[in-house]
This record gives sequence, C-alpha cells and structure tokens, in this order.
Amino acid sequence: MSSWNELLAQQGTPLSTTQLAAGFVAPITDLGLIALDGEESASFLHTQLTNDVEHLGLGEARLAGYCSPKGRLLASFLMWRSASTIFLQLARDIQPAVQKRLAMFVLRAKTKLSDATELPGNAVVLGVGGSQADAVLHKWFDSLPAKPFAKLDHPLGTLIRVADVFGAPRYQWLMSADTAQTVAPELAAQLNVGGSDAWQLTEIHAGIAHISKATQEQFVPQMINYELLGGVNFKKGCYPGQEIVARSQYLGKLKRRTTLVSIPDLTAAAGMEVFATADPEQPCGMIVNAAANGQGGIDALVEMKLAAIEAASVRLGSAQGTALNFLAMPYVLEPLDL
Repeated sequence: MSSWNELLAQQGTPLSTTQLAAGFVAPITDLGLIALDGEESASFLHTQLTNDVEHLGLGEARLAGYCSPKGRLLASFLMWRSASTIFLQLARDIQPAVQKRLAMFVLRAKTKLSDATELPGNAVVLGVGGSQADAVLHKWFDSLPAKPFAKLDHPLGTLIRVADVFGAPRYQWLMSADTAQTVAPELAAQLNVGGSDAWQLTEIHAGIAHISKATQEQFVPQMINYELLGGVNFKKGCYPGQEIVARSQYLGKLKRRTTLVSIPDLTAAAGMEVFATADPEQPCGMIVNAAANGQGGIDALVEMKLAAIEAASVRLGSAQGTALNFLAMPYVLEPLDL
C-alpha cells in the first residue's frame, strides 16, 4: 500500500459487523459539507435548526435537523464550528437544494453559505473505528476526543468522535489530500478497509438515522429518534416546524419510532415501505437508511409504528415480501405515548 488511491481501490466486498468491530477505515464519499461564515452565522442557524447552535462549543459536535413548516425533516446534520466557521455535514444528494433553501432565509443576517465539501482541509473524510482504532490513531494524535460528539482540531485535520458502536469509539477524520497520502498506508495495513457502505453500516448499528433525498419530508425528528440522540433542544427558540415537533413531544401524539433490522434482500433501500402482516393493506413504516452487511443482505434503520415493532412481524414491500429480522438497538426506544 503506497497511496491514497490504492486505499480507495481496495474497496470491494462489504465489511461485516465482525470486521467493523475489530477495526476499520472507510473513505466517506457520500456526505457533503456546508460552511457558514460571518458574525451572525450561529444566531441565524439557531432560528432554523432543531438544536442549539448559539452555545455550540469549539470542542464539540452536535446532531441537528432542518424541518419544513409542517415539522418534517428536510435534512439532518452533524454540525461543528471551527474558529469563525460553522459546518453542516449532510447527505451529498440533498446538499445543493438544502444549501439553496437555507440561503433564501439569510435576508440581512451577516452570514454567507458556501460548499465546503472539497475545500483543501476537507478533501478527504475517513471513518475510523473498532477495537483497534485508538491504538492506530495514537500514531498521529497524542490524545483523542474523550467522549462521543467531542471534536479535536489538529495540524493533520479535524477529528470528531461520533456515537460509539460495537463497544468501541468511532471517528470521522477530515484531512487534506496530502495528509491522506501520508496516513493511508498505515491505516490500511492495520485496519480492515471498507467503502462508504461500511461507514453507513456503523451509523445504522449506532442507531443514527440520516435524511437523504429518498426520505425528505417523511419524518418529524422524533420518528427517527432524534430527541433521544440529543438532536432536538426543546428549550431553544422557534424554528420552522417547531410547534409541531413540540406538540409531538408533549401531547403524546406520536406512536412511531425507528429501529434496527436485518433484511436478507440486497434490493432493500432507503424510501422503501414495509408492511405488518397483521395489517397488510397499508404500510406500517419506511426504510430510513440501509447498507450491505457483508453477509449477503442489508442492515437498516426502519421507521415504523410502535405496534409493528412490538409485534415484530414486518415484511419488505408488501405483507408477502421478505421478512425483517429485528435486532437490538443500542439505546432504549422510549415511546411517546404520554
């Protein structure tokens, strides 16, 4: 292994959860990055997103949602700040439209939005995790972020620890192309090499759902467990859809959640509907995210009625379709039925 290009070329057979748990490195190529620069960037975003932006510290990252006036998610973000810039990471297939929509509401606010996906410092984004990850990363970092959603700025790039999975830490490392050429050989020599699907699979097993083009305007944040993950702040001020999001929380109207499943069908994909055998005439839910599991099938996060989760008899596409196998979630699904 002598170059970053060779690391990319290694992507082939999807990694299994066992391989991911042992230790992996995976180029993340399906996420985009919006940058906001200007002294009023935080106050502007605070009025647009589901989470607190004004108190976002330099050493942390947060999840946040961007809703329509009806409270339905147009995008989900991992956000962080660096000096005077706030970054919003989201699915690349919706970035241009979301960036354009946000820019429409800037008005007189002193902020400017730009596409930061391919800026030199963000040219390469690697996902690194598993039981061997920390030992490998210590080759370049004297210390690592101490807890999930902590961030470290370093001469070799930005290191963000995201939600742990398989009992081990997991990181995004944003870096320059030159840095990637330097670190790729060591990473590939000591860790299992995967592609974007590998990173998606770890996100799925961490229970972190992402909005993509296939699922825009389908869910209020609680349907994808976002308030359980700290992605919704109910004490902050108004934002688009805030009344509906709050009503779903406090009036107990929502009886839906997102859960983890395995599907022995490689055609399963985000946006596909699922059906409970007890009520075959109408869909009980929808796939939010899906990734190949290295065992001939797909692991997925599926939003569905709590009753269907409890019954655990759900099929893909129709009541006669492939059965979903329910897996344990990494956190408790608290029902909103107050």
